[in-house]
Amino acid sequence: MSNSPWHIFERFGLELEYMIVSRETQKVMPRADAVLGKDEKGENLSDVEHGEVGLSNELVSHVLEMKCAEPASCFSGWSECFHHEILEANKKLESIGAELLPTAAHPFMDPLTETQIWPYECNDIYEAYNRIFDCRGHGWANLQSTHLNISFHGDEEFGILHAGIRLLLPLIPAIAASSPYLDSHFTGYKDARIETYRHNQEKIPSITGKVIPEAVFTEADYNRQIFERIKKDIAPFDKEKLLNHFFLNSRGAIARFDRGAIEIRLVDIQECPAADVAIAEFEMAILKSLAKGVFASQMEQREIGTDELAKILEATVREAEDANIDNARYLRLFGVQAESIRASALLAELFEKVQSEISADSQKILRKILNRGTLASTILRKLGDSPRHEDFVTEYARLAHCLSANTLYE
Repeated sequence: MSNSPWHIFERFGLELEYMIVSRETQKVMPRADAVLGKDEKGENLSDVEHGEVGLSNELVSHVLEMKCAEPASCFSGWSECFHHEILEANKKLESIGAELLPTAAHPFMDPLTETQIWPYECNDIYEAYNRIFDCRGHGWANLQSTHLNISFHGDEEFGILHAGIRLLLPLIPAIAASSPYLDSHFTGYKDARIETYRHNQEKIPSITGKVIPEAVFTEADYNRQIFERIKKDIAPFDKEKLLNHFFLNSRGAIARFDRGAIEIRLVDIQECPAADVAIAEFEMAILKSLAKGVFASQMEQREIGTDELAKILEATVREAEDANIDNARYLRLFGVQAESIRASALLAELFEKVQSEISADSQKILRKILNRGTLASTILRKLGDSPRHEDFVTEYARLAHCLSANTLYE
């Protein structure tokens, strides 16, 4: 059972991933070590804590993660905390001509030639992934996301939370897509990160499933239907047993029974922490309403199939807020009596219903995002389908400025 003392929604944790790039060229630079520093013995650190914010490496050396060092109870102040750490990291990176860059995928990185696996702590695990899956691809080396961890305690709360999260996942790209470009052109997907993520472990299909988790609502069922399959399928490839099933599980939301939380992993990172925090508050507010049965009963929420939800997700991954959702059964689960609706209209309706659960600052940010459209759509309007290289450099430098200023991209 869950080891967390915290009940459903009592605590959360945020994790934000950023690229490290050249200030001049915007090319990726594998220098997370420059921010994380060394210990007193001169050995490279993989984790450091600066007060409420922890910093750590990721699989590839050009990505830096920032996270809540401890479970948090309130969203207030987190935008400022993360912004402070971004400024501190940029000070350290300035000496090597680098800076942090937001968005969920680098628009012109070549993962085949530019991928560098983190060479320090946990390198044996990263190299095992690389040996099995070959991590020189966009789905491994070029994806940055915002993870929201939400607490639960016991099977009943897990089932309630997991049911709501399954319904929420298909809507996430409609507000958070920020990765339209790979290999210097528009991919045809406004959320190319999720599209590549869907396919990066096809060698072992049980690891990602259909991205939308299966309809399981107890720990025993989760272990049987998800974890046991993963363990069985990875065994021939992982003779040394280096890869833990918790870490292997790559669905859009993963159950962490070891710490009493579900981790939502489907959110593309935004241009500034104010936007990331606002979207996290929106997610939490929708989930609280679902948990209370405001829109539909628990039984109704649990009956919808994974294939139905995956089909809606495929539409929002491609078109984000412009996707047409024509599953009337799904819409009724949010209290919408319509045969079809644009994703943007559904989000606007949900915002009106749950805004009282969202802080005033985040309400302002969300209104701007809902009016402007996703970051992916906004970048596409500026740059078009096949921008010149110099236009990428100019516009993504503007996004780096948004990050350092903690302001929305307009």
